[in-house]
Amino acid sequence: MSYPGYPPTGYPAFPGYPPAGQESSFPPPGQYSYPSGFPPVGGGAYPPTPSSGYPGAGGYPGAGGYPGAGGYPAPGGYPSAPQPGGAPSYPGGQGFGAPPSGAGFSGYPQAPSQSYGGGPSQVPLPGGFPGGPMPSQYPGGQSPYPSQPASMTQGTQGTIQPAANFDAMRDAEILRKAMKGFGTDEQAIVDVVANRSNDQRQKIKAAFKTMYGKDLIKDLKSELSGNMEELILALFMPPTYYDAWSLQNAMKGVGTQERVLIEILCTRTNQEIREIVRCYQSEFGRDLEKDIRSDTSGHFERLLVSMCQGNRDENQNVNHQLAQEDAQRLYQAGEGKLGTDESCFNMILATRSFPQLKATMEAYSRMANRDLLSSVGREFSGSVESGLKTILQCALNRPAFFAERLHYSMKGAGTDDSTLVRIVVTRSEIDLVQIKQMFSQMYQKTLSTRIASDTSGDYRRLLLAIVGQ
Repeated sequence: MSYPGYPPTGYPAFPGYPPAGQESSFPPPGQYSYPSGFPPVGGGAYPPTPSSGYPGAGGYPGAGGYPGAGGYPAPGGYPSAPQPGGAPSYPGGQGFGAPPSGAGFSGYPQAPSQSYGGGPSQVPLPGGFPGGPMPSQYPGGQSPYPSQPASMTQGTQGTIQPAANFDAMRDAEILRKAMKGFGTDEQAIVDVVANRSNDQRQKIKAAFKTMYGKDLIKDLKSELSGNMEELILALFMPPTYYDAWSLQNAMKGVGTQERVLIEILCTRTNQEIREIVRCYQSEFGRDLEKDIRSDTSGHFERLLVSMCQGNRDENQNVNHQLAQEDAQRLYQAGEGKLGTDESCFNMILATRSFPQLKATMEAYSRMANRDLLSSVGREFSGSVESGLKTILQCALNRPAFFAERLHYSMKGAGTDDSTLVRIVVTRSEIDLVQIKQMFSQMYQKTLSTRIASDTSGDYRRLLLAIVGQ
């Protein structure tokens, strides 16, 4: 049985990140301080789940979620959510310096005009994830999912665009007035923050300090609290710093938030990962790879260390002969033998380009009569299973992966606010438009409707302003 939703004829490219013209948007070293600790805010903890799986009963489809059984993810897939904590602390610290300049990396991601894998761009539907068990046979051979929106073939798009006629000093003055005197004008803050790009927010911070001799972030922290505070601080962090900070926070203290490590390290481009590693060292004085080695173990550790290298092939051309050979290797390393050769899976999934992996999945489906995602579910468990599946899902349909993560951040009792904030903020200038489209297609409800029903107050107002209707 072939994997539902493909073979498609291509795949849209993702635009360069950081956005063109914003590569040096980070503030000079030492200009701003950032929170070194940022525990998840209380009151919105992730719904309780068994420690052996994520997200538990009623979560991801179980066996049968993909054709050929082996749902996503199996028990032991993701760890339980982080424990709620207090408001973020804000000690002083080094500002985030501009990353070393250098030539851009070729290949993936490319400009929106390039197709992903050649031919007319078309994104494959996620083959059976999520929305419940999928039958092994569709009536008439049709997938139960709606067809891909035509707009998704035009590359990716963020919901936040740089504001026209931008004036950093005027915005700084608006924010100063919103926080001055008795009470805080949260609506004025929302109107500015949600309608400026990250690069423009960095300029507002610089203008604020120049004009008033005060740190904008410290002033905002004194006026805000809870989830609203966490969201505002995330929006004012440069993207690379926010990723590095999220990784450090995921490994701080007792326990490790494995799903945060997976979400960042298994989905970013080579350039993004290399900049994250540099930022982690310069801002926190620590080696990211060493921290990963001390906080994880086994095959999961090896997968994350591979991801940290930022050396994935980013050539957009697909070698179909290699795809056939890799499919055969993966079958012989898993389904075709007693036991599993984990290093073979690690090598192929950590080094091949995303278009190449997509072709390998198609070849595997034809050869093994089972899709590769379900085979990973049968051969692996726990965090390494989740990491490998995340890589494969990004090869198939990256917006669908993030849509699924957003769904589970709001599913059940309570809300995993840290995940909700992190994904909305980090994808707001990249592909949040496509994530919204996939969310509606996969869950028959708009992302803004779900956010409105799961959040409240100024926090809800700012999230909806970023996401849009």
